[in-house]
Amino acid sequence: MEEGMITRISGAVVEAVNVKDPKMNDIIRVGNDKLIGEIVRLHDDKSIIQVYEDTTNLRVGEGAENTHAPLSVKLAPGLLGSIFDGVQRPLEKIMEESGDFIRRGVDVEPLDTAKKWKFVSTVKAGDKVKGGDIIGEVDETPLVKHRILVPIGVEGDIESIEEGEFTINETIAVVKGGRGKTEIRMLQEWPVRKSRPVVEKFPPNIPLITGQRILDTLFPVAKGGTAAIPGPFGSGKTVTQNALAKWSDADIIVYVGCGERGNEMTEMLSSLPKLKDPKSGKPLMNRTILIANTSNMPVAAREASIYTGATLAEYYRDMGYNVALMADSTSRWAEALRELSGRLEEMPGEEGYPAYLSAKIAEFYERAGRVKTLNGGTGSLTLIGAVSPPGGDISEPVSQATLRVTRVFWALDAALANARHFPSINWLNSYSLYESDLDSWYKANVSKDWTEVKKELTDILAREAEVNEVVQLVGYDALAESDKLTLDIAKVMREDFLQQNAFDDIDAFTSINKQYHIINSIRLLLEAEKKAVDSGVPVSKLQGTRAKELVAKMKFVTEDKLDAYLKDFTAALKNIGGKPKEE
Repeated sequence: MEEGMITRISGAVVEAVNVKDPKMNDIIRVGNDKLIGEIVRLHDDKSIIQVYEDTTNLRVGEGAENTHAPLSVKLAPGLLGSIFDGVQRPLEKIMEESGDFIRRGVDVEPLDTAKKWKFVSTVKAGDKVKGGDIIGEVDETPLVKHRILVPIGVEGDIESIEEGEFTINETIAVVKGGRGKTEIRMLQEWPVRKSRPVVEKFPPNIPLITGQRILDTLFPVAKGGTAAIPGPFGSGKTVTQNALAKWSDADIIVYVGCGERGNEMTEMLSSLPKLKDPKSGKPLMNRTILIANTSNMPVAAREASIYTGATLAEYYRDMGYNVALMADSTSRWAEALRELSGRLEEMPGEEGYPAYLSAKIAEFYERAGRVKTLNGGTGSLTLIGAVSPPGGDISEPVSQATLRVTRVFWALDAALANARHFPSINWLNSYSLYESDLDSWYKANVSKDWTEVKKELTDILAREAEVNEVVQLVGYDALAESDKLTLDIAKVMREDFLQQNAFDDIDAFTSINKQYHIINSIRLLLEAEKKAVDSGVPVSKLQGTRAKELVAKMKFVTEDKLDAYLKDFTAALKNIGGKPKEE
């Protein structure tokens, strides 16, 4: 590596001259401590470098060595269950080497190069392969088989392939093609800012089932879709993302803690490994990758951490898995862009953010999708980004740029959180643009009248807001009985369906089948009470009925007892209004 020289330092931005053969996005080793940096601008013989580590004590005149490679991540068995920083350095290994605080310039292999993995081939000598094809499998964890892919750009015939135990750097196969012979190892690298190629993207017509009633029923997200969770401090963004990580039907979870407070990340890092995967009972970390970049870590690495997470997620998508990436939060990422843009002396846009903020956010969310992979399989990458607008004001640039490119908006509400209503998602402000795409799936897999039942109940919630405005003017007692009924059923909908206890063993997850039965029961309750009101029974006489009690407790009923419970509910409906229905 040829050495240049530092001529100017401005925080995380360093200027160097005489860097050998510089190219945009080349990784540079900066200073005597060999700090990791990346070229972000070239001007004559000057290279402008953003450094991913603390530049304290860095001096003008120190060296700048070009590695002639972009920022890349290493892809191989051993990723799952790991905790990395924003540039894929394993935090546990860093702690062993430098103690509780990350030493500047520490260089640690992201993956264990000594561990041997048992490789089982799925192809044989003589078979034709191309980039992205699966040539074998490794049991990476008890929950996930790691499919070994032919590196992108390699094509030809398998000259030889071996089974057995290998390290990630040992040759497991040789491919002979137009470029000669290529040795295939389990380890490959990929630049983080470049999307991995796919054959095509499919329409977003299969939902990501989360087990969270308000999300699956009212505001669903598709597999391969994009969602934003904006909300002020303390409104439940992290808890919501934790619930999604634990309960969604994604095969792999990639969680990026981007610029979050250290105590929040500590809680996440200590609690997530203790969680059990609800499907298998094994540790959830067996299918999870954590990327931790706290607010006190260097700001430039915060900007890189989002791309690192997306590349790791795309790698598992290419194996045919459904992957969900949680980014918490993209606001901190945007703040990193703003700081670096300022130090680069770029023309500021709205509120000081760079003019290209919207393009960067769109570029990130564009990496989502349910796709046909290069090997002919199907995989998906769902991107769910939390946004932390100052003071909860979603009119600020990051929230608005995110809402322009994401198709689901889960609006967290501090007032609901303060009222202990969780998930604190405001059902009047939230929306999902996937509803029409997913209706056919719900009708085919849940119930033919899914759309009608859901619409009837969401109309009640919208009508409740209008009636509450009237209540402010004339008082509850002056309302018509039909309006009182609207408030009564809306209260049932809010407390017995939308509200969900993330810490209750049964209520934490609700299957899509059970979700339908709960909202359908509320609809049947509405119809029965409406008949009673039409026949002259006041709403005050409809409180405390057995049918209403059964609806309230339905979310705590296990799946195996649901059918019997529904029969009791149907029987109780006959006595609504104190007028038993004649057989």
